[in-house]
Amino acid sequence: MGEYDVSPSTHATSSGRFRASVTVQHAHGLDRSTRRFEFNTTFASRDAARIFAVTQGWLQTCLP
Repeated sequence: MGEYDVSPSTHATSSGRFRASVTVQHAHGLDRSTRRFEFNTTFASRDAARIFAVTQGWLQTCLP
């Protein structure tokens, strides 16, 4: 994604569902920033949680 590195991850909950999180790293020259987002929504499958995390990471790269 250009100057962005989007790293989605999923975490199993005690109820057997999954939560999503994503880390977005931005590099521009010597400047580098990292932001981590954790979401409260739970999903029935790991794949659904991962798709959500990827989508949210992509949306974060579009914001100014």
